[in-house]
Amino acid sequence: MPITTTRSDTGIVTVTVDFPPVNALPSAAWFELGETILSVGADPGTRVVILRAEGRGFNAGVDIKEMQATEGFDALIGANRGCAVAFGAVYDCAVPVIVAVNGFCVGGGIGLVGNADVIVASDDAVFGLPEVDRGALGAATHLARLVPQHLMRTLYYTAQNVTAQQLEHFGSVYRVVPREELLDAALDIAEKIAAKDTRVIRAAKEAINGIDPVDVKTSYRLEQGYTFELNLAGVSDEHRDAFVTTGKPATTGTGARGEA
Repeated sequence: MPITTTRSDTGIVTVTVDFPPVNALPSAAWFELGETILSVGADPGTRVVILRAEGRGFNAGVDIKEMQATEGFDALIGANRGCAVAFGAVYDCAVPVIVAVNGFCVGGGIGLVGNADVIVASDDAVFGLPEVDRGALGAATHLARLVPQHLMRTLYYTAQNVTAQQLEHFGSVYRVVPREELLDAALDIAEKIAAKDTRVIRAAKEAINGIDPVDVKTSYRLEQGYTFELNLAGVSDEHRDAFVTTGKPATTGTGARGEA
């Protein structure tokens, strides 16, 4: 199964995502992932959740090929709403969510990681938002939780990646380890959290969310509004077609929005 869960005797639930070849999730999978995370968190026997992935990388965002192969806007709307559900589920999960990031974490992966409580990463992990190269916007909200403001803007405008080691320097990544030690590193911090009184930890999660200076769900939906504008203007299709056809970003846009 592409999304599976396992549970330890100590109340640690591991949610594993496996969508070969690069963990680019179709629309329905984003909804399923969100529902899974909320469901396991609601179980009183769960003390902490680990979100991880099999394969080459943690997450490659939405399945752009699915969008371009679907008539109309159903796949686009589904992907945007599904991402909002999945990102929100990580944030709203009743217990802490630890993400174990291997390889690449781009696009929608940043939304998952940026809303997580604890991040551990493999030493080959990179994080980034290629959104502007796909004619879209989104998850700047979440990237801003990982890096300082001006670096976030630089990374966003240039679609460059940042390494796990850089994020460890900023304090957003808790540990960087060799890939073969990644799950053990996640389990190590999970066991420390699971050993606490879950009633207190659950209250702590709710309290920390309550004092968050940014409403991450509202700000993300605002970003998505600009993506819809770009789609209506035909800009996004141009960029997605270029990606599906050549694997490279389109570079024809020269003027204001809606101009070519």
